[in-house]
Amino acid sequence: MPVTIVLGAQWGDEGKGKITDHLAERAAMVVRYQGGTNAGHTIVLGDSVLKLHQVPSGITRPSVAAVLAHGMVITPPALVEELNMLRDRGISTDNLHISANAHIVMPYHLLLDELQEKQRGERALGTTRRGIGPAYTDKYQRRGLRMMDLVDRDRFAARVAEALEGVNAELKGIYGHPGFTVDEIVATYDPCREALAPYVTDTVALIRRYIAEGKSVLLEGAQATMLDIDYGTYPYVTSSSPTAGGACQGSGVSPLDVNEIVGVVKGYTSRVGTGPFPTELFDEVGDWIVAQGNEYGTTTGRRRRCGWIDVVSLRYAAQVNGFSGLALTRLDVLTGLNELRICTGYRLPDGTLTDVYPADADLLQHVTAEYESMPGWEEDISHIRALDDLPAAARAYCERISELVGVPISLISVGAERQDLVALRWPI
Repeated sequence: MPVTIVLGAQWGDEGKGKITDHLAERAAMVVRYQGGTNAGHTIVLGDSVLKLHQVPSGITRPSVAAVLAHGMVITPPALVEELNMLRDRGISTDNLHISANAHIVMPYHLLLDELQEKQRGERALGTTRRGIGPAYTDKYQRRGLRMMDLVDRDRFAARVAEALEGVNAELKGIYGHPGFTVDEIVATYDPCREALAPYVTDTVALIRRYIAEGKSVLLEGAQATMLDIDYGTYPYVTSSSPTAGGACQGSGVSPLDVNEIVGVVKGYTSRVGTGPFPTELFDEVGDWIVAQGNEYGTTTGRRRRCGWIDVVSLRYAAQVNGFSGLALTRLDVLTGLNELRICTGYRLPDGTLTDVYPADADLLQHVTAEYESMPGWEEDISHIRALDDLPAAARAYCERISELVGVPISLISVGAERQDLVALRWPI
């Protein structure tokens, strides 16, 4: 697989961490290419549950290089805390590499995220309030600070002073906040510089060297396709590009080097925050899925909105990304339901039936999902490791999803543990 992209096909929380962790067993490097602390990847290692927010999922494997690439926005204090947590759990961070070009989430980004959400009132986007949007805004306004600035104290102080000229004017003029001083920010980030400086490097050159040597590289996305800033349900989206195109842009990998693109999809659908969700369930079945799947955000702890699987959006995600395979996760959560439903089309407000995903998020708010039904199963499937051993109904459900999306299924997750997987195709 020299370069494989692993990304979410829905609205996030599909279980990308587990899939990346599994594939990392045969990889030399895992690269996180966008987002920041607004993401959360959970890995279950026996009795231990590992929740990662900025560090790539491959960190659990000592032989795998873990890269925070230039497409990320990094929150240094949170990253230091996460690295300390990993070391306390006996996990080495020696093979970590942080891009010198990655932008930094500053204290004022966190504050602006909070103030902007409050100002929106009923129109709030439901951000994680981790400062991600304001950090990317500064990046594109060309007033952002990067990790290469952080590691040089004098340079960092000078760049902070330049940034605060605009930031403090905004905070005081719009929100009545007194703003920040250079000294308080530099003092806050001094421990971060000392802790993170040894890891900061030219990650593009490092990644290119691994590829040139024929080593396998995994590009790990955060959030998911339907939250992409360009292709998602705008404005209810993240501030970066989790799609396959964003993987190349955020890592420095040429599209010509990519061999596989794995779309991770739940056996149902979930979403955190506001925004359109055609298959959302408001009944006892939705509550049941939340309970069985423990559907609460890794980062925010918020209850996820849950509903039936949506093939219309999945087919759109497959077209945007060019999936070569699907990793179907959380199939075990559906065990015990008598009937399963698959959304195969949308009924538009004028009565028209379509199987094409609409570009207008406002229109998406008003469509009605059209379903086909399939029987469920009662058998415990967490111990199953071969497709033929799955209950006939579970196998038929997976095959129907693959048929409707038009992409083969490569992996099926049947439980929370690292080994709870059915591999249909390897390598991927």
